[in-house]
Amino acid sequence: MTKVLLVEDDKGIIKNLTRLLEQEGFSVVSREGQKEALKLLEEETFDLLLLDVSLADGNGFSLCTAAKRLTAAPVIFLTASEDESSVVTGLDLGADDYIAKPFRPLELISRIKSVLRRSGKTQSVFELGNLRIDSVRGTVHKEGQEVFLSALEYRLLLVFINNKGIVLSRQKLLEEIWDIAGEFVNDNTLTVYIKRLREKIEEDPQNPKIIKTIRGLGYKVGD
Repeated sequence: MTKVLLVEDDKGIIKNLTRLLEQEGFSVVSREGQKEALKLLEEETFDLLLLDVSLADGNGFSLCTAAKRLTAAPVIFLTASEDESSVVTGLDLGADDYIAKPFRPLELISRIKSVLRRSGKTQSVFELGNLRIDSVRGTVHKEGQEVFLSALEYRLLLVFINNKGIVLSRQKLLEEIWDIAGEFVNDNTLTVYIKRLREKIEEDPQNPKIIKTIRGLGYKVGD
């Protein structure tokens, strides 16, 4: 799983961006300041750094400079500033991209994936039984034939992939896919989408081998 360090001092942005990235299959760790982020970088390895330019105990530019001594992970700056000098400063310091707030979620995800592809930091293909899921291209193949999933079905499959071997309760699944398709998602809707997903990816949807029902607990993919 691609591991992202988000350094941002706005708790609202941390919450929303973490949820967005996790829905896309990323693992996210967040810190609110430069000092905390550098301490973490000395202890853990990350595939991507998302740095806010304006931090309470410093700024993203100085953090980027220090981080480059600790990691080869690509850097994307998040900032409310759109002036050319800030963009140039960030890129001169070794940033791989620069996105101004408020950013559009789909654009942000696209640019993150682009940076990860260029840096060779992302695992984009997952094998699950007779399924092959390419998270960069957003495609699913079953025994070599492409399976066409709706946006919500695809996100649901990604949630299972990124929690392989873990029992997920219905409530947890609802939290993960809430409003992902721009519509109200309730318990009945979840039942429908799991049924549809099974019909598309299982050999025998009535006896599923991929998305297993764990009676009284929820669902699990993998052992």
